[in-house]
Amino acid sequence: MKSRIKNLLPLMLIASVAFFIGCRPKNVGTALSGDAASKSYVPPGKHDEFYNFVSGGFSGQLATYGLPSGRLLRVIPVFSVDPEKGYGYSEETKPMLMTSHGFVPWDDSHHPELSQTDGEVDGRWCFINGNNTPRVARIDLKTFRTAEIIELPNSGGNHSSPFITQNTEYVVAGTRFSVPVEGNSDVPISSYKENFKGTISFIKVDKATGAMNIAFQLQLPGVNFDLSHAGKGPSHGWFFFSCYNSEQANSLLEVNASQRDKDFVLAVNWKKAEEYIAAGKGTQTTNVKYAHNVYSDITHSATSEILTSVLTLDPAVLKDICYFMPCPKSPHGCDVDPTGEYIVGSGKLAALIPVFSFTKMLKAISDKAIDGEFGGIPVLKYESVLHGEVKKPGLGPLHTEFDGKGNAYTSFFVSSEVVKWNIKDLQVLDRVPTFYSIGHLCVPGGDSKKPNAKYLIAYNKITKDRYLPTGPELAQSAQLYDISGEKMQLILDFPTIGEPHYAQALSADLVKPNSLKIFKIEDNKHPYVTKGEKESKVVRDGNKVHVYMTMIRSHFSPDNIEGIKVGDEVYFHITNLEQDWDVPHGFAIKGAKTAELLIMPGETQTLKWTAEKAGMWPFYCTDFCSALHQEMSGYLRVSPAGSNVPLSFSLGKVN
Repeated sequence: MKSRIKNLLPLMLIASVAFFIGCRPKNVGTALSGDAASKSYVPPGKHDEFYNFVSGGFSGQLATYGLPSGRLLRVIPVFSVDPEKGYGYSEETKPMLMTSHGFVPWDDSHHPELSQTDGEVDGRWCFINGNNTPRVARIDLKTFRTAEIIELPNSGGNHSSPFITQNTEYVVAGTRFSVPVEGNSDVPISSYKENFKGTISFIKVDKATGAMNIAFQLQLPGVNFDLSHAGKGPSHGWFFFSCYNSEQANSLLEVNASQRDKDFVLAVNWKKAEEYIAAGKGTQTTNVKYAHNVYSDITHSATSEILTSVLTLDPAVLKDICYFMPCPKSPHGCDVDPTGEYIVGSGKLAALIPVFSFTKMLKAISDKAIDGEFGGIPVLKYESVLHGEVKKPGLGPLHTEFDGKGNAYTSFFVSSEVVKWNIKDLQVLDRVPTFYSIGHLCVPGGDSKKPNAKYLIAYNKITKDRYLPTGPELAQSAQLYDISGEKMQLILDFPTIGEPHYAQALSADLVKPNSLKIFKIEDNKHPYVTKGEKESKVVRDGNKVHVYMTMIRSHFSPDNIEGIKVGDEVYFHITNLEQDWDVPHGFAIKGAKTAELLIMPGETQTLKWTAEKAGMWPFYCTDFCSALHQEMSGYLRVSPAGSNVPLSFSLGKVN
């Protein structure tokens, strides 16, 4: 009988989801009041108060929206090629998408994380994970460009990532899928419990430049790490991770990884890990391969390096690094309140929300209130670490953010709602419907010491009837709530790219004043830069032809090129000579099998083009730049292989 009930659990969950999606909440008619439009309205010519950085999910990108307008400002290419900007197509950006598996032009991005100083968002960088081919990227918020990507060895999926410490000392990444560590991978799947390991990577971040490197990895029992957050204030020096599949199942996880009443929140003392490393307790593992890719705004080029070693620690041996806290049931979110005292676990299949106390956790460790071990890691007694439980808050709790006023906001996937509750007395204060099946939610600065309790954004998995239909798949959904008063108020719907997962937001004043306007021509150190029209030229090197080209409103130099032969590889190294804000130029040539280039003022980018057929090949500017944009074009003549047409180039004179 028990077996039948367990097997029915996923079906019951699916039925619940269908019920709540199909039945609109009773208070939908009062969800909006007459002043909602004015609260989200940003007049023409005015700026939004906040930047909202939203994951692109299966698009592999990061999107930037303004709040409260919900206007899409920019899609930042990160893990996927982007023909709009030439990312992954230009010779300069191709190295950004290199991995130990070669060129991988796609990923699944879930969790943006803004850099912090003393626990407050500082507007310097935004980090985001690649879930599929495990990677972490850093976006520079001066340029809104991907500046760095590092691959993660010994990881089967980078979901619990990239979460940061309160001074951005570390970005952490926990593996979603436990796997055998590299060098020992050809083992039976059925040997999961013996051979599969879960790893957590601690990526060191240079406090001045943001440069990343993997400082160390923890090798842990074979569980699935879901999400995490760092301690702050009194709990600074600790990190907390939600873990599921403590059953260590390897098949039909919807049933077999839902057997136990409690899984875990893992508490990691990373300060203690640093002490062990300083004492020489780490092991240097050399049977790994992972890529480290860096883009330079000086050379306007990326480099990719394959690294072959990583430092590892074993918490089953070094017992005081890690502790498990039991958490009901199949936890997803793992969130730390602004004071750093309370850790909220959100069990997807739990009918309550457990809230743990950092103070009680330290006392439990001191008192050795331990209920055995799991994979060599001490398990603290549930009652000894528990602050309390929010009773019957809703169905399917996932994520929690905070307002800095002592309140928490939790998303409920099954009951399609956001619930506001008090952290200390654990009483529910308010609830509002979402449309529909909310996943993550975001309060600006909501995981920091200093949230801005003005707005909350819900990122919903299903939209159904919220937007005009667009075939079998509908627009992805976000909803904006005013949380400045005692009651939450829905004030705006807006669609997003991809499937939005997590998102973060910050005051526009932290980013806007530092935004880069141009790249100075004199600082351009690209190896093929052309700093003026007099320097433009075409050079043959065997079957490779290098075109040193400039662009300025509204012509190329040169704009006529002859002597190219079938089979030649032509490299267009194009420098935008503009030194005025927001005057990019584009470049495309007929027959190009990659994409355009989009070249910012003062920047140099390269398009590789192979001459496959004799004929006349027009090229032109793809980004509107002036009234004479249509005239910004040129011709490249390709002659048959073996032709004696001399290599020549010119910029014509005014007739």
